[in-house]
Amino acid sequence: MNRSKLLGLLDGLGSPTVLIVGDLMIDRYVNGEVTRISPEAPIAVLAARRAEEKLGGAGNVAWNLRSMGAEVDLLGVIGTDSWGDNLRKLLEDAGVHVDGLVTDPSRPTALKTRMMSGVQQMLRVDWEDASPVRGATHDAVLERVAELVARADAVVLSDYGKGVLTPEVLEAVIHAGRAKGVPVLVDPKGTDFTRYRGATLMTPNRKEAEGALGRKLPDLAAVAEGAQDLIATADLDATLITLGSEGIYYRTAKGAAGHDPAQARAVFDVTGAGDTVVAHLALYLAAGFTLSDAVTLANQAAGIVVGRLGTNAVTREELRARLNENQPTTGKVLENEEQLQAQLAQWRNEGRQIVFTNGCFDIIHKGHVDYLRFARSKGDVLLVGVNDDASVRRLKGSTRPVNPLEDRMTVLAAMEMVDAVTSFSEDTPKEIIERVTPNVLVKGEDWADKGVVGREWVEQHGGQVHLAPLVQGRSTTSILERARGKAPSAD
Repeated sequence: MNRSKLLGLLDGLGSPTVLIVGDLMIDRYVNGEVTRISPEAPIAVLAARRAEEKLGGAGNVAWNLRSMGAEVDLLGVIGTDSWGDNLRKLLEDAGVHVDGLVTDPSRPTALKTRMMSGVQQMLRVDWEDASPVRGATHDAVLERVAELVARADAVVLSDYGKGVLTPEVLEAVIHAGRAKGVPVLVDPKGTDFTRYRGATLMTPNRKEAEGALGRKLPDLAAVAEGAQDLIATADLDATLITLGSEGIYYRTAKGAAGHDPAQARAVFDVTGAGDTVVAHLALYLAAGFTLSDAVTLANQAAGIVVGRLGTNAVTREELRARLNENQPTTGKVLENEEQLQAQLAQWRNEGRQIVFTNGCFDIIHKGHVDYLRFARSKGDVLLVGVNDDASVRRLKGSTRPVNPLEDRMTVLAAMEMVDAVTSFSEDTPKEIIERVTPNVLVKGEDWADKGVVGREWVEQHGGQVHLAPLVQGRSTTSILERARGKAPSAD
């Protein structure tokens, strides 16, 4: 991968216009915690805490494109219900042109509700009518095709099998795109890929390709043959097959081929990764990039989104950082407020439950290890705030700390249960807790009677406070007393 070349391409990307035609839906996430089984039936009870709505289906493709600075037109169908109103507002807030939305009072707006306990999906509930659109609604969709394709630099057919992409709509869009000379990309559904005959490029995953071909693709050699057969089946210029942990394979009708390895550093949730791939491919092909460069950049973007919870999108800045192998924060030690807020924003975007605790952590001992493991168990990521040297002296006396701040933060960052470390200079953690606003605040149980600093702030913002059990006879003070040859104190 030529990183300098790809960064240069991103810098000159501009704002191409991409038209998306396909199935729209809302992805709704209900987040909470499961702590008991229902007395009515042997099922988990989700204590709901919050709900969030995101663009799904073709809307997620649109969101991905807008996040990268593209101009986006959208042709799809929504109901006249409240969910349709919500979906329209989500699109407008994202900056998507919505004059191509067709309303149908006889169809509900598609809604997928996912019940989440922490990061675990417990149940999904779908409200939808997946029958083909018909009558006046179908006519209205067809009437908008020519106008919208005329102002597009690329077209995406986002097929979720919910009824918008009828054979007539597919034929009209593909014909109009070909006539204008712009690429028409297909994110396919089902097993009959002849429906997409004449499109430029198709982007099935391995399972979808196997379903269309009627055979398994167990290795790259089989994938290469399968890609060639898909090109012939649908009369395509090219196809690519996403392979999960094996990356992306692509092939053209003229025989050019390539394999880009997977770029994910950690797979958290694959929801929406296909939307990211097809959106980025459309953007880069609209800008005139080669297929090879487009695939590499799309693969990098997909590697970012699978590390986040639910449907997500990537910005140009994030993609540049990825190409530079420089994430929003460089390692676990957050050296300033900018790095701290960037890391917090990244975690929140990923839907992580942020745990915060603080202390001097002067000489690490077993009590610290158990305490930090307890804290990490209460959420998804653990951020540790460390008193700077001056505040330790004010709290502990002129002989402390034994180890300077840099050393203490480095040791904490090396521990597997710690996800990030930052420092603060105040005598209490009140200010840093308010800057972080964690989902969970953890302190030792010895603070039960003294009052936990920051409790009110965290609980007012919907968070929780947990008191960690302490290991008796383990403390920095007792270690120092033993080192001096004194009998350890009772703490």
